[in-house]
This record gives sequence, C-alpha cells and structure tokens, in this order.
Amino acid sequence: MIKVLVADDHTLVRDGIRALLATASDLQLVAEAADGREAIERAQTARPDVILLDIAMPGLGGLEAVPVLRRELPESKIIILTQYDQPEYVRRFLHLGVAGYVLKKAAGTELIAAIRAVHRGGLVVDPAVAING
Repeated sequence: MIKVLVADDHTLVRDGIRALLATASDLQLVAEAADGREAIERAQTARPDVILLDIAMPGLGGLEAVPVLRRELPESKIIILTQYDQPEYVRRFLHLGVAGYVLKKAAGTELIAAIRAVHRGGLVVDPAVAING
C-alpha cells in the first residue's frame, strides 16, 4: 500500500484527489493539508510514502515547504501538483529534490501513474513542462 498525503488549499481539489485515490487499491490517502505548514505537521505524523504538494498556498507555500519536508522526511517522495507550467518552476523544484512535477490539467490516470512511478524511485515530469539541459 502506498501512503499518500495531499496538500492543496482548495477543498474541491483535495476532494477530487481523495475520490481518485479511492479508485486505486494500492493507494491510501493518509492525510490532507490546506497549506505548507499543515503539510509538514501532518507528514511528520502520517509518514507518507508520497506527498502531493501544491505550489501556491496561503502562509507557507510549496516552494518553502519542500526543503523542510526533504530534510525531515527524506524517505517521502514529493510530487508537485500545480497549474504552473513554466520550466523555471520545474528547474527550481527538481533542484530542491522533488521526484515529480505534474500539472493539474493531467488526467487522473496520469496522476496515479506518477504516484506509483515516484514510489518505485522514478522521476516524473509532465511532458508539457519538460526542460532541456
């Protein structure tokens, strides 16, 4: 079972991801958070295998939360789940050590595949924002 935490400030997005994960027998939603600070607190308790993290959240956003999560939970893989399709964001987050960068416009099956891939140790970057060099 792959334990997943989702951090997004939009309740509707979290609801949708919860419903999506319920369709996969090998994925379990273990915690939810509405901002980066809450994501860190919940992750420390839930010890997720994969963290789905939005960039723009009130208070502590994804960019600020990633270094803390990487330091405190190095075994957890982080997938940035965002609407931002600029390559400079991808570079910054990959440099910080995230395992994936998925756009919110991706299909649900793509998100599930990304979770499974990073859990196995892979790196996933949405083709729409893949960078060269």
